[in-house]
Amino acid sequence: MNRLIGPSTPSSPVLHRRDLLRRAGAGCGWLGLVGLLADDRGRAARGANGLGDRALAPMAPRPSHFPAKAQRVIWIFVNGGPSHVDTWDYKPGLAKWDGKSMRAFDAEFQDTTGFFKNAVGALMRSPFAFHPRGESGKMVSEIFPKLGEHVDKMAFLHACYSESNNHSPALFMINTGFARMGFPCVGSWVTYGLGSESRNLPGFVVMSDPKGRGLPKGNAANWSAGFLPGAFQGTHLRPTGDPIENLTRPPSVTDALQRNQLDLLKELNGPSSESARVGSELAARIESFELAFRMQSAAPEAIDLNAEPESIHRLYGVGEPRCDHFARQCLTARRMVERGVRFVQIYSGGMENQRSWDGHIDIAGNHRQFAEETDQPVAGLLTDLAQRGMLDDTLVVWCGEFGRLPIAQTGDKPGRDHNPHCFTAWLAGGGARPGVSYGESDEVGYRADVNRVSIHDLHATILHLLGIDHLRLTYRHSGRDYRLTDVSGNVIADVIRS
Repeated sequence: MNRLIGPSTPSSPVLHRRDLLRRAGAGCGWLGLVGLLADDRGRAARGANGLGDRALAPMAPRPSHFPAKAQRVIWIFVNGGPSHVDTWDYKPGLAKWDGKSMRAFDAEFQDTTGFFKNAVGALMRSPFAFHPRGESGKMVSEIFPKLGEHVDKMAFLHACYSESNNHSPALFMINTGFARMGFPCVGSWVTYGLGSESRNLPGFVVMSDPKGRGLPKGNAANWSAGFLPGAFQGTHLRPTGDPIENLTRPPSVTDALQRNQLDLLKELNGPSSESARVGSELAARIESFELAFRMQSAAPEAIDLNAEPESIHRLYGVGEPRCDHFARQCLTARRMVERGVRFVQIYSGGMENQRSWDGHIDIAGNHRQFAEETDQPVAGLLTDLAQRGMLDDTLVVWCGEFGRLPIAQTGDKPGRDHNPHCFTAWLAGGGARPGVSYGESDEVGYRADVNRVSIHDLHATILHLLGIDHLRLTYRHSGRDYRLTDVSGNVIADVIRS
């Protein structure tokens, strides 16, 4: 009797009731924990947006949340912070206030925006003439003679604003929705949500300045996948030399030999890859090997501009010394999206100051130079997409990280300092409503005033045009569901074609 009801021992044939419950309860707890961990890992692999399992085929095409107007994006990133009041946001009030103190215009103005506090000058009119263009009569700076022909295709956002006046955090903000590094960029979120239509090329491609002016500040963090699986990282095409490293197979390695190596790799990892325990990292690594193999055949053809007729070269400005480099990148972008690449981003300008649109000194010379480099190539891109019937479902975005102040930064050749309070972006094609202007800055272009557009609003609108509900495109990381638009963002319905 004592053996049956007393504490169990190694020799006891029957467990005490409480001992049995204690041991069984702990075991059930461990089983529950294993289930929760498996579910959490599975959610991380699948995402929490209902767009399908990404673990085994991360770049496979996936359906959108609702019918999409755009299938792909080309983002012309105007690096350095273009001056909205000298490009697209015509401000006759600047001529009226030219030479006067900003405090004469706004008695409460405190210069807490710019970096160069000892070089703050008076309000300065634009050094460029503006002219009405297109049937809409949109006033456009003289530095865009070719792009001005396309204003009736564009939807302008004139009251955009950001959260930082420093390049790196502002670049992170416009690219990722957060003013610090470590978060996935727009291109990564888009390919995570929709995959890619190409099996032989990356889903997300980035091109940077090829004239020796360097990468944008923040470097590759601007096209990082952050905490998303590595398969969604932007593929940077090197501006000089071979665009993609190791694209050419060594002579000693045949196609069959490399295929056998990859098949063996897949076989060795195959049993694990069918389990949720794998995680997305291994799947991304295996997919990267497979993609690299396929790219060795597909990528050289995609970036071979010699296949294009002379008329297309002339349209983009290929061969023109002032714009040849950017013309080649815009033409490459068209060839990429034509072959199923989902997202292409092209950076105009390099690291800082006069090597980009960061016109602290000589705003007239700086912006005229970079406009000459980009005006014809981007106009050629819009023309080419339209004549191929691709503009309807290709969204073209023109945007930098912030704007510039309406006051002068003093010097022999005055420039303009940073202005996060207002900048202009435009969208063309891909369901963007043509020939409209949304939002207004104040009389001199200092602040976004009417129908203000946050970075999250811009991102929500881009995702919406791609058929993605920005509230549902989420990824669980460190116990929280993240999204590109964080906890805000509204779709700007007025710039979407009905």
